[in-house]
Amino acid sequence: MPEGTVLAFDFGEKRIGVATGETLLASAHPLTVIHGESNAQRFAAIALLIAEWRPVQLVVGLPTHADGTAHTMTRLATKFAERLQRRFNLPVAFADERLTSIDADSRLRESGRNSQSAKPLRDAVAAQLILQTWFESPHHAPSA
Repeated sequence: MPEGTVLAFDFGEKRIGVATGETLLASAHPLTVIHGESNAQRFAAIALLIAEWRPVQLVVGLPTHADGTAHTMTRLATKFAERLQRRFNLPVAFADERLTSIDADSRLRESGRNSQSAKPLRDAVAAQLILQTWFESPHHAPSA
């Protein structure tokens, strides 16, 4: 794994949370939430982030049922990861994202935010948790 910046994505049909971190520090931070009606708008926003942050690795949260089996969002997140890899020619890995939105809500409440003020940040914090999971996994090697 080359040293450098990693961008992580919490893919959703309405919003995409984004987090960043450095491989040397293995510490993730929420970055932004991408809102876009079309794939073209979403990927244009991602292209700007990639140009700014120059990541060496991308990570996508892989949603599954609690027992680890796939569902509709698993397929959509996998397709999103494949598009990222093809479009930006960067390695893309997956990280388990089960319960990250619930954990993100809990962390935002603990920081004193109410549900209304926390909502815009939730997806970015979920992406942060996805990236932290990937950093802490013993096998954070590219997989897409």
